[in-house]
Amino acid sequence: MHDLIQQFIILWAVIDPIGTIPVFLAIAAGYTAIQQRKLAFYAVLTATAVLLFFILAGQLLLESMNIALPAFQIAGGIVLFLFALTMIFGDGKPQEEKRLLEQQEKEICDKTRRRQTIGHAVFPLAIPSIASPGAMMAVVMLTDNHRFDIIQQSFTAGLMLLILFITFLLLLMATFIYRIIGEAGASVISRVMGLILAAVATNSILEGIKTYFALSV
Repeated sequence: MHDLIQQFIILWAVIDPIGTIPVFLAIAAGYTAIQQRKLAFYAVLTATAVLLFFILAGQLLLESMNIALPAFQIAGGIVLFLFALTMIFGDGKPQEEKRLLEQQEKEICDKTRRRQTIGHAVFPLAIPSIASPGAMMAVVMLTDNHRFDIIQQSFTAGLMLLILFITFLLLLMATFIYRIIGEAGASVISRVMGLILAAVATNSILEGIKTYFALSV
């Protein structure tokens, strides 16, 4: 049970459903209610497909390059730690990804609304807002074939799908939630999640070092 709670916290931190709400609202401005629901659905569906791919094939790709498990743990921890630092000290997830959105708006201003909806669902909403680089690395680490059996991996995948479903529900209620917490509230929550993720990443690095040097502490 403790491991499941820890995994839930890690996945919640890297997917960051609350931090995605301001990004979604910025994208969905001017869309009809039906278009907003489609936008949320396409975004979560795309993110789910990407993260499931990394669960199924991410480790195989790494092992095909002869990357040892301790090296993977350390590298994964470093990546997650750097990602956590951007959540804590950076502009924050909403502001950063809104800039990506503004850049994309300039590039596709001459396209139809339907193509905009699909394009925005993929970038920046699905990637990198929901299926962030940190989330991709986290799901590979949490389903490591050398440490977890198929049942444990299935539970992890189930937790990920649960969080993605919660993300979808939150996006459907985005306007209401945003009225309550505001952009500042979303930014604060994102930074708290970044702090938790930094601690998890540090632990992964220490575990990798301990395994590599066969330390007993």
